[in-house]
Amino acid sequence: MNFLRNFLAAILGCMVAFGIMCIMFVIFIGLIGSTENVVVVKKNSVLKLQLQRPINDYVGDNTMDPFTGAFFEQAQGLDEIIHAISVAKTDDDVNGISIDNNFIMAGLAQTQAIRKALQDFKESGKFIYTYGDFYMQKDYYLASVADSVFLNPVGTLDFRGLSSEVLFFKDFQEKTGVKMEVIRHGKYKSAVEPFIANEMSEANRTQIKTLITSLWNSMVEDISEGRHIAPDNLNTIADTLGGRTPEYAKASGLIDDVIFYDEYEKKLRNALGIGTDDELNIVYLEDYVFRSNKKVTKKGKDKIGVVFAQGEIFYGEGGPDIIGQGIITKALIRAREDDDVKAIVLRVNSPGGSALTSDIIWREIEITKAVKPVVVSMGNVAASGGYYIAVGADKIYAEPTTITGSIGVFGTVPNMADLADNLGINAEQVGTNKNSIEYSFFEPMSDDFRNLVQEGIESTYETFLKRVSQGRNISISEADSLAQGRVWSGVDAKRIGLVDELGNLESAIEEAARMAGLSTYGIKKFPKYKSGFERLLENMGGASAKAGEKIIKEEIGQDTYTILKQIKSAMEQEGVQARMPYILNIQ
Repeated sequence: MNFLRNFLAAILGCMVAFGIMCIMFVIFIGLIGSTENVVVVKKNSVLKLQLQRPINDYVGDNTMDPFTGAFFEQAQGLDEIIHAISVAKTDDDVNGISIDNNFIMAGLAQTQAIRKALQDFKESGKFIYTYGDFYMQKDYYLASVADSVFLNPVGTLDFRGLSSEVLFFKDFQEKTGVKMEVIRHGKYKSAVEPFIANEMSEANRTQIKTLITSLWNSMVEDISEGRHIAPDNLNTIADTLGGRTPEYAKASGLIDDVIFYDEYEKKLRNALGIGTDDELNIVYLEDYVFRSNKKVTKKGKDKIGVVFAQGEIFYGEGGPDIIGQGIITKALIRAREDDDVKAIVLRVNSPGGSALTSDIIWREIEITKAVKPVVVSMGNVAASGGYYIAVGADKIYAEPTTITGSIGVFGTVPNMADLADNLGINAEQVGTNKNSIEYSFFEPMSDDFRNLVQEGIESTYETFLKRVSQGRNISISEADSLAQGRVWSGVDAKRIGLVDELGNLESAIEEAARMAGLSTYGIKKFPKYKSGFERLLENMGGASAKAGEKIIKEEIGQDTYTILKQIKSAMEQEGVQARMPYILNIQ
């Protein structure tokens, strides 16, 4: 009887909990709907850009999804940001843009894309002002597009050039007895270098130096145009830390004035032509997106399909931050079979990952481009597996600051034989055939197994080269000379023929329209991600794990937590990897 009573009580509890969740859902929908109604843009307004949330190329249609914002970290969509700026350019109610106190969480290519949109906005004759309590280098790079740049009197401006740090774990492995067995192909394929060495190889140092120099030159070129300071002078300022104090930053021409925020608001009023006591009409970007999303700048029955592939590449379904063959191939098929879609742009933002998944997606692109033109637009990074899925397109566009190439493969296998030995653990295996016992974490890797993995690495590398040779119309030997795992900036990638043109997503869309013979067209975006409610139900079982992850991060600090995540990511890699040659932390 007690069992039945408890069972019925449990069922009743579940029903009550589900009912409460449904009520919350209705309430959230109502709140979101009401938010849309209260977004009013008054005449003579200033659009305020505070880009303080992570920026993804695409977040899907989640502006009306309360569970996305309530239960998940809500990223900002680069596509929505750029569209909002484009709409504001011709919006009679918006007279200018204010960029305020950013700590922009975006890649360099994404930042450059926003900067280009702001540059286009200025052509309308409207003003852009920016104010910061501090400017990190990427923040200043964005701010340098403004008509006037202002800094807090006790603020700071970081302008010193780019650097990169790579962590090495060889000694750590020896001390713990847990190590990564690595097999690679590629002179520059350094994703595994931190596990087999204590210092950077000259080949790796060379490619990193070349890469960050190219990225820095692109930044300097844009800043030079925006601030009217010669590139040589900007490099001198960086070498001498000529912007390290507000006074030095002003004297060097990096900023226009050193003022407090209330004084900055006065300058905004002056730019709007209103008095000191008049209301300063501010509309925040997050609110303005509701308005801009209703205004379609490209119209027509014929469509250009834009498929967004962002994140690391893993075998499986995939999602908003993971490229899986499931979600991407479905998106390509839907775009291919949609009669209104006349051409397709694949937006790639990925450091790579599973070689198998990359090849599956590559094949789907081959099938698709036999039916409709396919153009690739590269974002922050389209390296290794990211380049693999891009190389089959009819044409490839990259931003000048895109990180690409890295044509090479590797395999990593965790091994804890030393740790097991230290702890007194002995593993014994029994098998039916000579090779039935493939590998044990608790035994040293045998030469036979290493040779077997090496054979798979070489086979995958040869396949990768064939894809590059076919896609770029070059010989296998030419592809090999550009490969070996080396990474390139977008500028250098165009020079050596890995990409066709330098340009942003809009450039790629325009080219796709030209190839399809379209003069007027609309945009249709793929894939459609699961709603916040669906993700909530999926992740409820892992809520305690997420909470524990948050506690660990708070206790050990962000830097240490990042190192642990890198190690965890390496341990979770399965199969042959076509992945970027290192975790590049550019500062």
